[in-house]
Amino acid sequence: MKYKDYYAILGVARNASDEDIKKAYRKLARTYHPDLNKGKAAEEKFKEVTEAYEVIGDPAKRKQYDQFGANWKAGDDFRPPPGWHQGGAGGRGGAGFGGGDFSDFFEAFFGGSGGGGFGRRGGAFPMDGEDQEAELSLDLHDVYHGVRREVSLRASDGSVKKFQVTIPAGTTDGARIRLAGQGGAGRNGGEAGDLYLHIRIRPHPFFTVQGHDLGADVPVTPWEASLGAKVPVPLLDGKVASLQLPPGVASGTQLKLRGKGLPRGHGHEPGDLVVRVMIQVPKHLTHRERELMEELARVSTFDPRSHR
Repeated sequence: MKYKDYYAILGVARNASDEDIKKAYRKLARTYHPDLNKGKAAEEKFKEVTEAYEVIGDPAKRKQYDQFGANWKAGDDFRPPPGWHQGGAGGRGGAGFGGGDFSDFFEAFFGGSGGGGFGRRGGAFPMDGEDQEAELSLDLHDVYHGVRREVSLRASDGSVKKFQVTIPAGTTDGARIRLAGQGGAGRNGGEAGDLYLHIRIRPHPFFTVQGHDLGADVPVTPWEASLGAKVPVPLLDGKVASLQLPPGVASGTQLKLRGKGLPRGHGHEPGDLVVRVMIQVPKHLTHRERELMEELARVSTFDPRSHR
C-alpha cells in the first residue's frame, strides 16, 4: 500500500489536536466540496482530504496510523477465534484444555462415541457465529433524506461480502444499525452472528450536527445587526428560510429556526436549526461609505467600553 501523509494532506502538524484537525478539514471541505466547487480536480481533492480526516480524525485510527503508517490497517487483519489465548496453558489449539484438539474436548465432555445428542453419532456440537462491527461514513445529506447503500466488507478468509443497507432519514451520528445474521458464520448448524454498522456523519462545510439539531454560522452586516433585518438562511433540503434579526443583535447571538434540523421519524417533531449571528465588517470601503462611517463616528454616543 502506498503511503499517504494524511497530516500533509490536511496541512496540520503530526502533534495537532483533534480540534485543529477538524478545523483544517472543515476549511478544506468548504473549498473543495462538490456542492460548492465544480470540477474533477476539486472532487478528487475533496475525496483525498475526506479520506485523510476519516483516519486521523478518529483517535483510534490515528493511533494505528501513527504506529504503522501505510500498513495502519494491519492491526485489524487478525481475528482470533473465541477461547484462543496466545501462549496460554492450552497452547495453539487447546484454549486452556491441554494440548489436544479443540474438537477432542467436546468429544470427551459430551460423549463423543456415546449416544448423546452432542457426540459424533448425534452430530457435532453447534456453535453460533460471532457478532461483527463496522463503521459506515455518510454525508449529512444522506442521513437527512435517507439513503440505500451497498456496503462491502472483507471477511477473515479474504472474500468480500456485499450488503444492501437502508439508512432511515434522520439517522444520527453514532447510531448503530443491526443486520441480523450477517456477521460471522455459525459452525455445525449454529446460527450466524449479527453485523452492527456504526454510523458516522462526515463534517459538512456549513452545518454542524448535535443529535437531531443542526447548527450554522450566518454572516450579517453591521447595519443589519443594528437596525434589524430579515436575512436568508440556507437549509439542508435546498430551500432558504428567512431569519428575523432583532435590532441591536450582538455577534455570537444564537437564534433558533424550529423544525429545520434532522427528521425524527413519523409523528415526531424534527430537530431545530440553531443559527449563530456573526457580524462581518467590510474590509474595503468606498469613498461614500467612509464618509458615512466617519459621520456616524462623530454623532454616535455608543461606547462598547463604557462598562470598563
